[in-house]
Amino acid sequence: MARIMIIEDDKAISLELKELLEKNDYEIFLLENYQNSLEEIFQVSPDLILLDINIPYLNGELLLQKLRKKSNIPVIMVTSKNTETDEALSISYGADDYITKPYNPNILLLRIGAVLKRTKTNYNNSNELFYKELKFDFQKGIIKKNNLEIELTKNEILIFSYLLNHQNKIVTREELMTTLWDNSEYVNENALNVNISRLRNKLKEIGYPNAIDTRKKIGYILL
Repeated sequence: MARIMIIEDDKAISLELKELLEKNDYEIFLLENYQNSLEEIFQVSPDLILLDINIPYLNGELLLQKLRKKSNIPVIMVTSKNTETDEALSISYGADDYITKPYNPNILLLRIGAVLKRTKTNYNNSNELFYKELKFDFQKGIIKKNNLEIELTKNEILIFSYLLNHQNKIVTREELMTTLWDNSEYVNENALNVNISRLRNKLKEIGYPNAIDTRKKIGYILL
């Protein structure tokens, strides 16, 4: 299920979008803290953002500009303005598509589906992901915080990547073992326990001792 973050300060429109998208099997998050918008985006780690131009503190185009310095998360601009200048600016700042209000729900759904399909490969192959104040370069297998770097093993990279892509959702032990198996790494439950323990210790070293929570008899969740 794709995760979509709605960044829209009109509460009625936000709830309308949320209802529409949830009915179409998307997991929806509403931005609540506009003063720390980037931090909240990286905490949620959405698959796509619907971004209104007119939002508090930073307008949508400036927020998009800042976001693009750190992430390839797909963005569709949603605005009441309908000029070529606004569209050109949005695209030049890195928007993946652009739609104006009042939008046609069916057209919006088609554009969301098209952007997700078009950007999936590039986004999933992006070199860096973010977890709170950590930068995770999964191709190099390194997590960084300021000048501190911690190197992960291959299994730790796979586990952390999977947990990060499903942040704030419970991931079963079976899912993690399947992920390792799919990458030609045989692992049993005891080996998974060892890898989780080592990953926890490395996250603790870099300042996040409680990042991975165990859900008894189910699995784990990256908080």
